[in-house]
Parts: sequence; C-alpha cells; structure tokens
Amino acid sequence: MRPAPEPPESPADVRRHNLSRVLRHLADHGPSSRGETAAATGLAHGSLTALAADLVGRGLVREAGSAPGGGRGRPRQRLETVPGRVAAVAGRVTRERLHLTAADLAGRPDHRADLPHATPDGDPGALADALADAVRRTAAAARAARPGVHLAGTFLAVPGPVTADGLVFSTDFGWPGPVDLAALLRERLGGTAGPVVLANDANLAALAEYRELTVRRGGGAPGSVAYLKADTGVGGGLVVDGRIRAGGHGVAGEPGHMPVALDGPPCACGARGCLALYLGPEALTDAAGLAGTRAAEGTEAAVAALGRALRAGEPRALAALDAAGEVLGAAVLAVTSLLDVDDVVLGGYLAEWHPWLERGLESRLAGRRALGAGAAPVPSPLPGVLGADASLAGAVALARQTVLADPASVPRL
Repeated sequence: MRPAPEPPESPADVRRHNLSRVLRHLADHGPSSRGETAAATGLAHGSLTALAADLVGRGLVREAGSAPGGGRGRPRQRLETVPGRVAAVAGRVTRERLHLTAADLAGRPDHRADLPHATPDGDPGALADALADAVRRTAAAARAARPGVHLAGTFLAVPGPVTADGLVFSTDFGWPGPVDLAALLRERLGGTAGPVVLANDANLAALAEYRELTVRRGGGAPGSVAYLKADTGVGGGLVVDGRIRAGGHGVAGEPGHMPVALDGPPCACGARGCLALYLGPEALTDAAGLAGTRAAEGTEAAVAALGRALRAGEPRALAALDAAGEVLGAAVLAVTSLLDVDDVVLGGYLAEWHPWLERGLESRLAGRRALGAGAAPVPSPLPGVLGADASLAGAVALARQTVLADPASVPRL
C-alpha cells in the first residue's frame, strides 16, 4: 500500500524523503533513541537530530522518556510517534450502504458509521451527494474527538476499476462510462475533509488480506497473492512482493469480467458468460430461489437470507453453492495458470461461504493437480479473515501510508 517513492530531485525532496524514513521507522518499530534511529535509517546523527526536531514541531513525534544506555553516560532519550496528531476519513462504498470510519496514524478507529443510501442507478451526482454528507459528518466527529487534529484526507474504496487519474468505471452503479467521482466529491466538500483519494475496493482488500496472511505466517510474506471476492459485485486484486499490481488501466487481477462460458448470458460489459454472472450476488441469490426477497428487500437482505439457508442446510441453497464452487474453480484455474501465484485468497461472501463452496471448487481443481509436473501448481484457496471490513482496513492503511510517505504535508503546530 506504500506509495511508490519518486527519486529525490531537490533538497526539499531529499528532506521530505528523510522525514519519511524517520517517521516510518518510529511508527513500525516503536520508541527508539536518536542513535538507534540514525543507525536503522542510515542517517548521520546530526541530520537525524534536525529531522526529529522537524517532526516534533509538526506534532508527529514527541520525547518518550529515557532508556538505560547500557554503560556510562547520560541515559538515551527516546522518540515516539503521536498517532492522535493525524486522522483520516476512510470509507467503503457499496450499492446500498456507506461504511465510514475516522482513524488515527496508528490505524485505530474512533468513529464508525454504516449508513444506507438509496441513490438511483446511473446518477453519480446523487451518490456523491450522499457520500459527501456522510464524509462531512465523519470528519466533524474526528475533529470533535481530537481538537487540533490534522485531517490527512478522505480515502475511499469503491467498486470498479480506478484509473491513475481518478476515473471510476462501475457497472455496479449503472454508470455507462467513466465518472470522476473524486472531482464530484471535492466540489461538494471543498476543503472540509482534506484531499480525496479513491482506490478500487478489491485492490485495497487484497493488500489488507496480504498483510494479515503475512502476520499469520509469522512475518513470512508470500511472494504473490491473487485475491478473489464477491459482495457488491465480483472483483479481485493481485499483490506481488507487497505491492498491488493494477496494470496499465487499473484492471489487472480483476476477474469479474473474465469469461467462464463463451456461450453464456450477455453481460453489461458487452461480453458473454462473465464470472460475475455466476458468482455475483444477484446470480447466487436467484439460483437459491431468493429472487423475490431480492426484489422486495434488496440485494443485501437476499444475501443474508442465503447465508441463513446454507446454515440451515436447505437443498436449493446447497445446490446453488455447489454449482458456484465449480465456476469459482474454473476462475482459480485460469488465474493460477496465467499468473502462477503462490496463494489465492477468497474475500467477501466467498470467504464466509467457503465450507459450502469447497466441494465444487476442489472437484474442479483436482483434475489439474492430477497432471503433476509440467502444470502450474494450483494452491488451495484460503478464506480471508477480514470479511466485509477488508477493503475498509485497506483504506485505513492507505491513509496511514500516505502520511508516512510525506510527513511534511502535516502543518507545524
């Protein structure tokens, strides 16, 4: 999630880069003396002292008392970060709800809002109105909780590809083409919530799950992970060596519009037989006999009803998940054949319903595994652990990394 560093070109760039090195070390490793920090970052002690003073002046770092020096001389004074100096609004947008939080530099949330919205399909302005109002309230709550806090910005996970210049392509909202949702939000928010940054929800979830997988393995990070999720729609992300690989147009690792049946039904994207037509929430709930629930109460209610039906062992729901598992297996085979990833992680309700998907999924993967040498290895997909909060956790992490990458963006006290 760390923004790609640009080569320093001026003394100001060099200083900004070095401030980042110091702040990142303290954030990642906890209280450290100036000598320890200088040794860890490779900076000269005199430079470290000046950089630390700058960070203290911005309220990002403070003196944390002394530590024994292990020998003669004065005790070493330690430095530590001040997470509450900075807050950011992070959010996840779905077809029916807005999930927002305000979190500090350590990623700790102190406010959470989950709000329904009923904006019409095909009207990005209406969604921007609802989202701006929710962001404004969340930002106000953050400022009330921490008077004097610097609001680093608004970081939102949205369904659909997001280009480098911020255009969002989302058939989930019925938009016929690209929408500059960030610009719409800036017009409505002004400067009240800081800079607005949008990212694909599956990419953010992929990186958050990658980080969790690294923790579960005791710090041994996998080389590459393909993430496949279904919730608002079907999406995914590709993480290689800890970084999202989004490709030239922001769609690398996105499986939702991968054709899995060349003679399948037509898709809104213009192709036929796309994965989303078989694993998307509408497709699965309809296959389980819950089309009426979806029409009357909405997609989220139908998905919740399908979860209850699975746990109750209802035959039609079980049959729908068996068939979905086979389709998911075909997608995993395609992804692993093309990308040769170390791990596949499932998110959204694919993780929650993994026990009911597993039979169909594994039956499709078994044939490939039987080929043995000469075929790309097919890892057994792992259910993610963050659930619906994965992309929100990714948005919080993106906010944190953005501040760590440029501490000079935080004004002096």
